[in-house]
Amino acid sequence: MPSKYKLSVNNSIHFILDEIELKHLDAVRDGKTKFHVLKENQPFQVEIITTNFLAKTYTIKVNNNTYEVAISNDLDQLISSLGIERGKTKVVNAIKAPMPGLILEVSVSVGQTVKENEPLLILEAMKMENSFLSPRDGIIKSIAVEKGNAVEKGQLLIEFE
Repeated sequence: MPSKYKLSVNNSIHFILDEIELKHLDAVRDGKTKFHVLKENQPFQVEIITTNFLAKTYTIKVNNNTYEVAISNDLDQLISSLGIERGKTKVVNAIKAPMPGLILEVSVSVGQTVKENEPLLILEAMKMENSFLSPRDGIIKSIAVEKGNAVEKGQLLIEFE
């Protein structure tokens, strides 16, 4: 059974192509990102503007009209039907000490809004300073340590709302 591909154009037009239909596509490359396509004896000039290979999304221009196209194969469709989204990550709500050490600096306070990659604190462990950056945008809910505290591995350091 040939693989099927679900295409979504501008999140409004959806259709399915299989491998057999793709093999019969009359397309000729006309540069690195440009193609000349014949469909039912109609010529189309197609250009790929942007690509996101991980999300399988593309911005294409067809005869000077721009479209957003998402492509999913059989596996992508199965994963989606199971309620699993590719590329989604778990939201981090707490920072815990990865090793025993000494808190050298706490750069944030409770209630403070932080941006992703903003410094939170510095932990000294094995004579090395380890900077902890915020894993996400958020608000600091609680800080369980102070400058000068010794901490154990797995101990809660900072919690997000």
